[in-house]
Amino acid sequence: MLGLFLSLILLFFILAGIIGAMVSSASSDETTKLESGTVLHVYFKAPIQDRTSDNPFENFDFSSFKSTAQPGLNDIVKNIQKASTDPDISGIYLDLSGISGGMAVMEEIRNALLEFKESKKFIVAYADYYTQGAYYIASVSDKIWVNPEGVVDFRGFSSEMPFLKGMLAKLEVEPQVIRHGKFKSAIEPFILDKMSEENKQQVATYVNAFWNHFVTEIAASRKIDVAQLHVIADSVLVQSAEDALTYKMVDKIGYKDEFLTDLASKTSKTEIDDIKFVNLNRYTKTKSTAPAKEFTSDKVAVIYASGDIVGGKGAADQIGSDALSETIRKARLDEKVKAVVLRVNSPGGDALASEVIWREALLCKQSKPFIVSMGDVAASGGYYISCMADTIVAQPNTITGSIGVFGLLFNAKEMFNNKLGVTFDGYETGPYANTGTMTRPLTEGERRVLQNSVERVYYTFTKRVADGRKMSQPDVDSIGQGRVWSGIDALQIGLVDVLGGLDDAVAIAAKKAGITNYRVSEMPEQKEPLQQFMEELSGDVETRYLKSKFGSDFELMRYANELMNWKGIQARLPFSVVIN
Repeated sequence: MLGLFLSLILLFFILAGIIGAMVSSASSDETTKLESGTVLHVYFKAPIQDRTSDNPFENFDFSSFKSTAQPGLNDIVKNIQKASTDPDISGIYLDLSGISGGMAVMEEIRNALLEFKESKKFIVAYADYYTQGAYYIASVSDKIWVNPEGVVDFRGFSSEMPFLKGMLAKLEVEPQVIRHGKFKSAIEPFILDKMSEENKQQVATYVNAFWNHFVTEIAASRKIDVAQLHVIADSVLVQSAEDALTYKMVDKIGYKDEFLTDLASKTSKTEIDDIKFVNLNRYTKTKSTAPAKEFTSDKVAVIYASGDIVGGKGAADQIGSDALSETIRKARLDEKVKAVVLRVNSPGGDALASEVIWREALLCKQSKPFIVSMGDVAASGGYYISCMADTIVAQPNTITGSIGVFGLLFNAKEMFNNKLGVTFDGYETGPYANTGTMTRPLTEGERRVLQNSVERVYYTFTKRVADGRKMSQPDVDSIGQGRVWSGIDALQIGLVDVLGGLDDAVAIAAKKAGITNYRVSEMPEQKEPLQQFMEELSGDVETRYLKSKFGSDFELMRYANELMNWKGIQARLPFSVVIN
């Protein structure tokens, strides 16, 4: 026992030392120094988030003691901008064999690279295999290389969703749906076995809008006719590296060493090993070479709102109504904050929670400029919390709109009775006392009550949009009904004001506030690294295990778990809107 006790003490100090070293290393502010001719090496190991996490254990692999953490979109864009004026950076190497992110995120990175090209520094890209998203970013390069056995994936966009009607029927579970909005497709997976015509129409509209924008931008960068790109995709003409070269999708076929030899010559080096690289993580710690601004206390606050909208504080990957409202209120009451930008990346969620956030956002707008920047998705509840803004900025390939609401309950009486042999009985003080139970179907009276709630929430939702967008409620209803729009189409119908990214939104906010010299303050404040680590130990172990165990099926499992926790009327997209 004494030996075991001493071993445990020793293990404790070893772990404490390791954790302390990791925290110290991850949170170090030591400045990275560069040599002349350094190449900014841009690659992506993990899904791209809107904001860089201060958590040193984000995406940390404890088996190898290596981190796959990377800067968020905010710092990726800043680094590319900083590199354009950095005399020590000779160019950018895009290493794009792996990238995961939404189309709007990729649009923002691509736009930053297009601005970088104005510096006349080089951008070169290499990959063994280009996904369509990776190729979209690579298309801005001066020269695109591909492995001789690699290929460029260029086949068009698709979007699909799973339908659960058959599964629920086998389980003898009846979905009970109350909705307003003929396009409110979030409930279709439970009551249909394929898309409704209305849903197919809206999906076709926004997927085609995304594809046309994608092809148009590539055509401009690669100097290939748009019609020719459609032919290449529709006929799958690019099936090998040689095909990609023939159709001018790439400029060079070669192995990695050949590419690096060519890159060495661009930096006046004779050997591959002489090339000096700096990755995004390290480059974040270099000092900016841009002229220093005069010190000012004036700030533009950028508030990040990412995830499903829920009541209360919410988890790290959710938008909690209390937590976000508190952050907005803090920015509103801070006299140094002259304008606020709300960065929204959300498919929606709880309608009441959205209303709570809307109220605080409205109060903020009444005291200072309030701008919304939309990311990959800002729809349903995500649009609810955006609609009152002075200006709404979205990317062409942002998913937005979905102005509609629904309620969803499940009647599992037959499953309990026939599958499990379980019956239920009880006592209620009135006919509506146990409304919402899964052990019996809704009565007609209960359906009327719930439908009234849905109609009331939809009326309020459309009223908020009408007031915020200076439209009539009938006009909002005509483009509402739960219909999803691309950023391009949303601009045409008045749901957004400007196409652009987060930097554009910040510039608009500063202009409306009448300030030219200001600092950007990101909110909410992130927790201390050790606190984040302890919370992850207690809360994220199971999640990480399930992610590693079930891979891409994890999202379906998470959705099923969230579904059982839905409370009240929902304003949200289908569980998964993915463009492939």
